[in-house]
Amino acid sequence: MLTFRLAGINNQNFLMRDEETGSYWQQISGKAISGPLRGKQLSFVHWDELSFSVWRDENPRGMVMLPVGQYASKYAAKDWETRMKKARAVVDTSKTGLAPRELILGVEANGASRAYRHARVLSQKLIQDRVGGEVIVVGLDGKSVRGFFAELPGSGVVPEFYRKEEIGGGLFVDSETGGEWNFQGCAVSGALAGKCLAPLRIVKDYWFDWHLYHPQTSIVN
Repeated sequence: MLTFRLAGINNQNFLMRDEETGSYWQQISGKAISGPLRGKQLSFVHWDELSFSVWRDENPRGMVMLPVGQYASKYAAKDWETRMKKARAVVDTSKTGLAPRELILGVEANGASRAYRHARVLSQKLIQDRVGGEVIVVGLDGKSVRGFFAELPGSGVVPEFYRKEEIGGGLFVDSETGGEWNFQGCAVSGALAGKCLAPLRIVKDYWFDWHLYHPQTSIVN
């Protein structure tokens, strides 16, 4: 087990240093970029970026970390993201068709990577795509986004998923069983009720940062 401390910023991306070996690790990749452990890779822990209402509904007994009053002045201001959109980026993205600080949702599968414009996902609400040979589904519940591998559990079948327009029950319907699926990726009706899709890790990031560490990434505008 390693103990990490904030070490600085590398290409405007968080840099960590472990106390045990003095190696430096890049935040976005979880890979050691210098020191005795250079080239080593940390294991990813699945996480979601959710609105508080979604998180509270899913975790009614969950605990919330409150701000520490004496350090309140050191926290980022509420307009931090607005100000960051105007900040200079370290990567030239002029030939990619996206502004450097365009918010994207990045996914990886079998060594391939793809970026989706955050604004498009918010407007489209459901995207089904193929990345690295895997069919994936990226769906929206309000302002929260999650991704899943589209293969139905235990069947090997990859159906089409459709967004439900009416309120109630699941958010999505699959073309194979007609079952409804909720925002946790689990079937709430149909032959697969109680079964869940495999989760897909999604990284919400600025385009310049994702592009820097995924130079071969494709883009869905």
